[in-house]
Amino acid sequence: MKAALLAAVAAIVIVGGGIGLSQQRNLGSANAQVSPAPAVAGSTPTPPETAAVDQDAPYREACAREGLNESECVGRLIWFKATAGNDRFHTYTFQQRIGVLVDWFRVLRADQRDDRFWAWGIINDPACCRPGEADCPAKSLDETYGFDWCPGDDVLLRYVGKSGYVDPACGLKDAALDAEDPHSQGGKLDQRHSACDLKFGTSTGALGIRKFPNPRFDAARWQQLNGSLADWSGYSRPLAAKTGIESDQRVSKLADASIEPPFLIGTSCGSCHIAFDPLNPPADPAKPKWENIKGLVGNQYTRMSELLGSGMPISSLEYQMFAHARPGVTDTSAISHDQVNNPGTINALVNVAQRPVFPGEVISKWRKAASCGAEKDEDKCWCEPGREGKCWLKSTREDDTTPVNLGGQRVVLPGVHHILKGGEDSIGALEAIQRVYFNIGSCSEQCWVNHFSDMRQVDPAQRGFAQTPFNIGQCRRDCPEFRAIEDRLQNLLDFFASAESDQTDLEVARARARKAANPAAVYSRTDFIAELEKEFGKGAISRGQLVFADNCARCHSSIPESVAGPFRNRDFAAANEAHPRKVRADFLGNDRPVAVTEVGTFRCRALHSNHKAGHLYMEYGSETLRRQPLVADIPERDELKDGGRGFYRNISLVNVWASAPFMHNNAIGPEICGKPANKANDFHRARYVDADGKLLPEQPDCLRYDPSVEGRFALYRRSMHELLNPQERGRKRTLTNADLLIDVGVRPLDGKSEKPLLGFGQVKIPAGTSAGFLNGLTHKQLVGDLFLAKRDPARLEAAGKKQLVPTLQAMADDIVKNPARFVDILREQRDFISANYQTCTQEIENEGHRFGEDLSPADKMALTAFLATL
Repeated sequence: MKAALLAAVAAIVIVGGGIGLSQQRNLGSANAQVSPAPAVAGSTPTPPETAAVDQDAPYREACAREGLNESECVGRLIWFKATAGNDRFHTYTFQQRIGVLVDWFRVLRADQRDDRFWAWGIINDPACCRPGEADCPAKSLDETYGFDWCPGDDVLLRYVGKSGYVDPACGLKDAALDAEDPHSQGGKLDQRHSACDLKFGTSTGALGIRKFPNPRFDAARWQQLNGSLADWSGYSRPLAAKTGIESDQRVSKLADASIEPPFLIGTSCGSCHIAFDPLNPPADPAKPKWENIKGLVGNQYTRMSELLGSGMPISSLEYQMFAHARPGVTDTSAISHDQVNNPGTINALVNVAQRPVFPGEVISKWRKAASCGAEKDEDKCWCEPGREGKCWLKSTREDDTTPVNLGGQRVVLPGVHHILKGGEDSIGALEAIQRVYFNIGSCSEQCWVNHFSDMRQVDPAQRGFAQTPFNIGQCRRDCPEFRAIEDRLQNLLDFFASAESDQTDLEVARARARKAANPAAVYSRTDFIAELEKEFGKGAISRGQLVFADNCARCHSSIPESVAGPFRNRDFAAANEAHPRKVRADFLGNDRPVAVTEVGTFRCRALHSNHKAGHLYMEYGSETLRRQPLVADIPERDELKDGGRGFYRNISLVNVWASAPFMHNNAIGPEICGKPANKANDFHRARYVDADGKLLPEQPDCLRYDPSVEGRFALYRRSMHELLNPQERGRKRTLTNADLLIDVGVRPLDGKSEKPLLGFGQVKIPAGTSAGFLNGLTHKQLVGDLFLAKRDPARLEAAGKKQLVPTLQAMADDIVKNPARFVDILREQRDFISANYQTCTQEIENEGHRFGEDLSPADKMALTAFLATL
């Protein structure tokens, strides 16, 4: 009985399939060092070799263009370039620990550079070029192993297959010491960790995606496998082409660590946040210039989910579960999976200088200290060896503040930010930035990879059955990349509050567009208002302001009436006169948590659980967050909505004209897509369904990405229409778009064929299955309860599951008698499973936020016009 049930796990396991038994040969060790050891803390690092082209020059020019000071500029450089060592994660740990394969050549191949944005939403690096083009230093693709040539590659390429490469980060010129930092001893002692461990590498040709030379690369073996240095086709070809084994159709040499690629690929935080400037979009999105690029807007076209699954067959469960997010949306718990269908847009970091802070939050965290005193417990206080008074003390307090650099002046804000969709990462902005590096793979082996749930581990007594919280103090001690980032977090926060995050108003965007077309053109505020009122009706702006004040400002203003008087008398576009750059005073969002049942939008993201006590990111959630009251009217079971879940924070509406579609999952508004030339990289999915949840035979055409000023505005207008007219939205639901083929059980290899044991062979889950159902199925609890229902039903009854026992016993009997019917059994018991083994049961993704649907048509037009001015 137990063997049969455990074999059945692979049919429903949330990241099932993976690498089969016949495919686990030749996996190398993720623990092998692949790069020279970083400089010892406190020593003078070896300087990097001088490249023919200064790769930092465009970044310094951008700092000058934006008027950034030294700290802000250093923060910008780190945001764009620092991978903090996650090249190892993306090359080894991701594949071997999680079983998901990334085909970096498919994503970054130079011969498809012009199609890269349309396929993957990637922003091409203006400093890079396709080998063989005029003025490109590389004359052939063989020189660059099929990638773009980028500044610094004249040095980096010499070290492919060799050791001794000195990372360009070793040459970082740090900002001046912060005299307010306790670790600087009043600005007199530089105790920052070596910048080498920031790990910059060189660009891959895509901004935010960085490459490093692989010293273990064997050119001869590579050519034998692929035919040339520039070709990766043999590396990504299914193993079945050589072995003839059926299951090898679903895995490639990407999983074979005996073959090392020429590059290790890492990602920076900017890989998701770097985007086109709404004020100055590129004429050709595939060929942007540096002045078209911003680092904080958030890339609303990114296909990061598809990128991370680019080496997986479309028939794999991993692909169908996670590679379905809309453009600009990613599941932040896809790696640290909490079995909640968890899509979320890339956070737009706009007008950060005015973002609300919240005093009095109860927060347990590590804080900088000058000494540990008598405290000897490293879990409570730790001083870095070889440093003078560079210590951290862990404590629970309610008086945290946020220091930001405003125009060169350090200002301490009384409180902390609420970040992420539900207000998670609420222990402070600096710590929230640090956590992003974990989410993109930094310090994985040293700190956290063994703390998240192994979806294949179904024994509750074993490690990896469920998440456990990783220890920030231990990570600081054991991961040098952590310390390299931590010592420069203030630079990153200063960049967040810099001019690069200032509002990008439609009025300014239109004025610039007209200037670009005709240098003599004059475009005034009067012209702007006249254009909007011609489109939306005379007096629409002033009327829309009243509509906003009466219906929206309660949530979408950061300045309450108790502070600044009635909303009806408010100029929501007024500048903060005390701010050096006179940024907009109102953040246009109060960042306070609101029950998802009040908003009514897709609730699955609000049930995100990684910040609960006992879970992976526990130390990044405040006690105040976790003490929020239970949202009783959420239909899920109480144990799925505790710990501060069930809320969304009210987001900012600053420059909402540039950020459509709407909601945390981009589901309200037209579906957008890239329509790439390479149809194999067209990831658009049909999502409109009928009342029964089945795909409509005729789907509205998706809108091709258009980052131009008027393209953004047209998408905004259509999205606002759907927002204010819910009855015209249609119904959107994400279904699998291919049959899922899952090899289950033990399959010994007999010659050239696999002979499944116990009657288990391959399970097929047909296309059209709910992706959300697969993503939110708590398969471990289901399998455990099936087993107990037959062997020890008293334990289920003691756990309050007496009413489930008869159904579970019948299911278990059916599975054992006829394993081939496993999927049919699940389908037949869908309602039972959804009610008891599903973390989120909502399927329709564009419901809710019905505020404003009762407004008159004229008021809806007026509100749309007014919001376009903010």
